[in-house]
This record gives sequence, C-alpha cells and structure tokens, in this order.
Amino acid sequence: MNLANQVLAVNNDLPIRTHKPVHSGKVRSVYWLTEADSARLIKEKGYDVAPDAPLAIMVISDRISAFDCIWQGEGGMQGVPGKGAALNAVSNHWFKRFKEQGLANSHILDIPHPFVWIVQKAKPVLIEAICRQYITGSMWRAYSKGERDFCGIRLPEGLKKDQKLPELLMTPSTKGILRGIPGVPEADDVNITRSDIAQHFAAFNFRSADDIAQYERLLRDGFGVISADLEKLDQIFVDTKFEFGYVTDASGTEKLIYMDEVGTPDSSRIWDGPSYREGKIIENSKEDFRQRLLNLFPDPDILLNKDRMPERIALARDNLLPTEVMMQVSKTYIDIAEKITGTPIHLSDNPKAEIIAILDEQYGLITN
Repeated sequence: MNLANQVLAVNNDLPIRTHKPVHSGKVRSVYWLTEADSARLIKEKGYDVAPDAPLAIMVISDRISAFDCIWQGEGGMQGVPGKGAALNAVSNHWFKRFKEQGLANSHILDIPHPFVWIVQKAKPVLIEAICRQYITGSMWRAYSKGERDFCGIRLPEGLKKDQKLPELLMTPSTKGILRGIPGVPEADDVNITRSDIAQHFAAFNFRSADDIAQYERLLRDGFGVISADLEKLDQIFVDTKFEFGYVTDASGTEKLIYMDEVGTPDSSRIWDGPSYREGKIIENSKEDFRQRLLNLFPDPDILLNKDRMPERIALARDNLLPTEVMMQVSKTYIDIAEKITGTPIHLSDNPKAEIIAILDEQYGLITN
C-alpha cells in the first residue's frame, strides 16, 4: 500500500449534503447540515440538544500545520499517516474522561468514523485558554529576555528553562481579532489578563461575570485530569490550549462546554518522563516537528519572526520534507495516542471512501 494513499489531505470535497460553503481550517473541515437533516438526526439519534439546533459534520485531515503554514512531504505525501485518527482518538478519550469526572460535556454528539465528528453549533468564548505547568517555549523566550509579567501574573526571579512552575498558570489570549475592548490590542492571539476578561466579559462572549470562575474551574480541573492520567504513563503534561463555548440542551438549559480539541499532540506539549529526569527533553507532540523544522532550514528566524511571513509561506510551499521526517511525526502521534487510549490506531487504506459509505448508509447525508 502506497503510504500517500493512506493520507487524507483534502477533506473539503466530500459529497455531504449541505446548503452552506464548507469551512476549512488548517486541519479540519466543517460541513453545516441542512435544517431538515439536523432535525431528522436529532430525532433519529436522540441527541441531547434543542430540536432546532444546527448540526455539522466535522472531518479531520492528516495535514500538518506548523508556524502557521501547511507542510508536505516527498513522494506526494500531503500529510502525515495516522495523524488525523490519532488526534481525534486522543480528544475523544479526554472528552470522555471529563464527562466521567463530572466536569462538562463537549460539542461532539456522535463519532461515526475515526476521522469524523457530528457536532452541535456552539457560541464560542473568544479566548484561547492556555494553561502552563512548566516554563518553556515562547514564555521562556520572553522570560530569558527579562519579561516577568505574563497576563497580569508576576513570575519570580531565578527560573530555569523547562523547570516546573511554582503553580499552574492560566495565560489566556484572544481568539480572533476583538475590537473596541480598552487595553486589548486589535490583533489575533494577544495576551490578556483576568482583569480584562472580568471588566469586558460580554465582549469575550461570556453570558455572565460568574461564568469566568466556571471557565477557570473547567480549565484547571481539565488540566488536572489529563496531567494525572499522563503521570501514570510517566508522561509530563507541560502546557495546553483549551477552548470553550455555550450550547443549549434538549431541556432548554444553556451550558458551558469544552470544544475544539483537548490534550492532543497538536494543542499541547507532552514530555517523556524518564528522559526529563535525566535532563533531556523528548517531545511527544507537535513541538518535536517544530524543532525538526527549525533544524532543517539554515535561517530559523524565518519560522520564528512573524514579520517574515511571506518568506515563511514560500519556504513551506517550495520545500517538500524528507519522507523520514513525515514518518517520524507519524510515529510520534500514533505512539502517544496509543499510549493514552490503550487501543491501536487503525490506518485506513481509503479513509474518504469509508467516510462516504458510513455517512450514506447510517446517516443518510450523502448526495448522489
């Protein structure tokens, strides 16, 4: 089997019945179902949502994004084998654990295929909720240059690279460009403080000021569940990003839920425990791929400097990565997913055909 055939790189061309344009992100594509199909599925499948809730099919791909660019490999490998299935499997696992622990539900209603979620539309909270347990990455770079104030939190002197922080830090940033909030720059992904959120909670889509404490509790407790479970596997949960939103259930109750993905190698840093104790960092997440890219090109500043975005886009477009780099990423994702879930990741010979067959036979959503 040609590995390139096992990669689902293009995921916005499936014949799913929809009346809106397909929305494609870096990794996932979203197909909004018609009102009739949404209402039919809610009734047929007994989903716990309002009878008129808009539903969508969310299809993951095997594309790999880093430094805001999509990267491809030699030999027609337009993505990483097993990456999409690994990401979904890890997210599904943690969402289930959160539910078991009584934290909150997610936007996922059904999982027809390892690449596919049926989701309900949520009103997103406009915050990238970032939690950090160790000082590394961008925080370390800023700290090493003398910065001590992060999102209104003062860090002590004398911290060393990659060391555990005195406490779990919540360092939120904006999701998208928010306009008209005093003291918050009109740019994507800028750091904000708890005070910014409290003073302008409605601008961040919080229903009430009281919900800020609930969001912080879900963030802290969710991080704690993943961190404790990974510790049992001798893996270290370094930092992660959560996203939240509001949905209404079948009884008409509005609830704050987890959305997007959680605890995955794309949204988190995960370190190997035994190596860390020996003073060595082994990344079991996308950070390993980022480091490989920084070492692969002679001028890493192109990848780190946002002012050089046109050069970066050209770099990603004009350089096919060696097959061994893509396969090492595949191994990283599959290994950590199998470790977390305790089940093997199945590589499909033709994921697109499988998805179409299931959505047709079991959900009646394919246009012929």
